Amino acid sequence: MKKNIVCVLVLSFFVSIIQAADIKSGEYFITQSWSQESNYKHPYQVVVPEKKGKKYPVFIYLHGNGGQAKGVMRRFTRPNGLIAKKYIMVFPQGYQKSWNIVSERSKANDLEYIESIIKNLQKFNNVDKDNFSIMGSSNGAAMANQIAIETKFTCIKNYITGVSQLNGCQHDGKNFKLKGSNNDYKKVATPLKGIRLMNISGGNDGLIPYEGGPSKIPGKGGKLPFVDAEKSIYLWAKHNGYKGKMLTKSTSVEGKIESYVYSGGDFIHYKIVDGNHGSTGAIREDKLLEFLEGGKQ
Repeated sequence: MKKNIVCVLVLSFFVSIIQAADIKSGEYFITQSWSQESNYKHPYQVVVPEKKGKKYPVFIYLHGNGGQAKGVMRRFTRPNGLIAKKYIMVFPQGYQKSWNIVSERSKANDLEYIESIIKNLQKFNNVDKDNFSIMGSSNGAAMANQIAIETKFTCIKNYITGVSQLNGCQHDGKNFKLKGSNNDYKKVATPLKGIRLMNISGGNDGLIPYEGGPSKIPGKGGKLPFVDAEKSIYLWAKHNGYKGKMLTKSTSVEGKIESYVYSGGDFIHYKIVDGNHGSTGAIREDKLLEFLEGGKQ
């Protein structure tokens, strides 16, 4: 009997150590299987602030098509050092360098992948398990939009989408749509409410048209269509309780950046007037932080 009690106490001790552990900077993996892979070790990079003894919110960055998580990690953390000091930063790697949206080469279950990363991070003592933000650029922004449409994780508070507003599969003009197991986008989705979303788009984007319509990206039976960028942010604001009309003029102008602000800054669209498909970086770190931390515009 005493031996059993000792074993239970030892086991409880080790469980408490595991539960109290801090996540550290490095490479981690989520094991997944799908049509293209079996027991695939899906990697993601984690960068943890140096200061110990506190819980950090988590900032997840999704690279664009052809991107590498390690390279994006270096390129993003250097000019955004303050974010890197305030957030645990996570850089997942899309399978075959892409995210499974509409007709991409990856067929991985990327929603499951990102949600599994979140569930794993929530186990660690230095993680604020109720405060996650997701930012993506291009194909990564499309994935961020799809997560916002489909996830039931209330811990994801903020989304930032760079140079990819809602596409025509994700919203058909009347409803948000689930991706579906075969990427058919047929079933109506009801996204969670209470999120916040920022979009950055270039007015002269040659790949994804700012005004909406067919893009240069392959889609089902043709070219992938997109929603007008200014309407896209309005649709998100409306779904989350905004009762007014869609803005027809910018809220403010700073140089070549026009702002369209809804719901006290919970939904913001930045138009980079002469910007191209590389316009994500036009928004400075202070603007990103102000949004992430809930600052009113």
